[in-house]
Amino acid sequence: MKKVYGSASEALDGLLFDGMFIAAGGFGLCGIPELLLSAIKDAGTKDMTFASNNAGVDDFGIGILLQTRQVKKMISSYVGENAEFMRQYLSGELELEFNPQGTLAERMRAGGCGIPGFYTKTGVGTVIAEGKEHKDFNGQTYILEEGIFADLSIVKAWKADETGNLVFRKTARNFNPPAAMCGKVCVVEVEEIVPTGSLDPDHIHLPGIYVHRIIQGTHEKRIEQRTTRKREDA
Repeated sequence: MKKVYGSASEALDGLLFDGMFIAAGGFGLCGIPELLLSAIKDAGTKDMTFASNNAGVDDFGIGILLQTRQVKKMISSYVGENAEFMRQYLSGELELEFNPQGTLAERMRAGGCGIPGFYTKTGVGTVIAEGKEHKDFNGQTYILEEGIFADLSIVKAWKADETGNLVFRKTARNFNPPAAMCGKVCVVEVEEIVPTGSLDPDHIHLPGIYVHRIIQGTHEKRIEQRTTRKREDA
């Protein structure tokens, strides 16, 4: 089966529809599938729900889709540095379901493993637990969280071979692997595609069975909060 496509728009052809549910990888501005997000913006798909740790910033990441009002709901851990995300949420223009980071990652992983739900102590006694089933185990209270099953996963990896085996770099490994697992179809953008068999099996972070389409592209390396100190006097 062909997995390598020539562009983001080509890789997304036939997969997008209004009202769809997308799981997106990335953490802050690290590991964001920026090329695929740009192609979704250009396609004009609307009323989408995104499960993602955050929404990037105003002009990068999912933030570009918030600007064009293509997102109906966010399932996220925090608002981050995105002023438009905050404005739309506070004004009631955008639905928002807050999830603790570990819970969100596990919901994605669970969906990818076919697990419909799991119990966790995280969020017990807070607004996170409102409306959720509570159950006691060994004298401790837990809440039921449901696995995430998305229509589409979009992620960014460092390397892929032609069968879709993926290698991530550093922080990009946080949310991209579980996000990739939980979609009916997974589209990946990478910095480099290498020949099949050239990756050490022990270095592969996500097997190609989860990956359906791959593109290679050039990516912007943004820093969310650049912090420097003054150079000491010579």
